[in-house]
Amino acid sequence: MPGPTVANLSTAGKRSLRGAPASIGGLSPRTASGKEQGVTEHSLDISQAASARQFERQSDRYGKSHILADTADVTAALVGIEAPAGGTALDVATGGGHTALWLARHGWKVTAGDIAPRMLDSAAKLCAEAGLKIETRLFPAEKMPFAAESFDLVAVRVAPHHFSSPARFMSEVARVLKPGGHFLLIDSCVPDDDPQTAEWLHHVEKLRDPSHGRYLSRKTWEGLVQGAGLTIERSQVQPFKQPDLQWYFETAATKPGNRQQVMQAVGSASPRVRAALRLRNERGKIVWWWPRLTLVAAKK
Repeated sequence: MPGPTVANLSTAGKRSLRGAPASIGGLSPRTASGKEQGVTEHSLDISQAASARQFERQSDRYGKSHILADTADVTAALVGIEAPAGGTALDVATGGGHTALWLARHGWKVTAGDIAPRMLDSAAKLCAEAGLKIETRLFPAEKMPFAAESFDLVAVRVAPHHFSSPARFMSEVARVLKPGGHFLLIDSCVPDDDPQTAEWLHHVEKLRDPSHGRYLSRKTWEGLVQGAGLTIERSQVQPFKQPDLQWYFETAATKPGNRQQVMQAVGSASPRVRAALRLRNERGKIVWWWPRLTLVAAKK
C-alpha cells in the first residue's frame, strides 16, 4: 500500500512542528486546543500515517467552499435525534469541522477528533467564527482516547474510506457510546455484489489520493455495525453527484503521472462501471455519481 514506512518516518518523527514531543512525519501530537495526546510515529500504522500527512498538507482545501460545508445530509440523517441536556457528541475525522459545527449549532457539546493537527485548527476556527466552542483531540479513528460510555452521539462523515481498520473503528465506536446513544455514518460506498465497480473505483481513488483505503458496500458496513453490538435504525444508499474530476485532483494534490493513469482508467471503464457510477463527460468535465451510504444505529 502506498504511503510512508516506519523506516522513513523515524527521522522526521523526532521533529515537532510545534515544539511538542516526537511526532509522526513532522506532525505534532498536540491538539488544536493545546493538549498532547501522544500520537507518535510508533502509535500510527502505515495507512494512518499516510492519511495524517495527506490531510495535514491539504487541510486548506477543506474550508467553507468545500462540498462538505453543505450539511443537508446531516440534517436529514439526524431527524428525530435531539441533543439531550448536556448531550455529548464526538465527530471522528472531523476534517474541516463542518459536521462538528452543525452539531454545536444544534445543542451538542462537541469533541472533534482528527489525525491531522491542522485539520483540528481549522475545525476550531470554523466553530469559533460562528461563536461556538468545541474541544479538539488528536487521535486515529481506531484508537480513541476516551473512557467507555463517554458520548451520546458518535458521528463520522465522508472519512471511513481512509481508515486502516473499519472493524477496529466500529469496536471503538461501540465502546465510547453511552447506552441509548446513537452512531451516524455517512460515506461513499460501492454497490453490493459488484466487485468490478468496487475494484475500478478503488484503483482510481488510490491513484488520485494514496491515503485512500477502500470504500465498503452497504452490506459490509451493516455487518460491521451489527458485529460491534449496535442496532441499525436506518440504512439508506442514495446517489450523490461529485464535482468534476479536476476538482478532486486539486483537492488531493494528485501527482501528474497519477492524473494521467486516472484519465486512462476513465477512458477504459467498462459499460458496467459507467452505468453503476453514471460516469460521463459533461461539457468537457468528467463527472460521476457515488453511492452514498447514510446509516444510523443505536446502542441499546
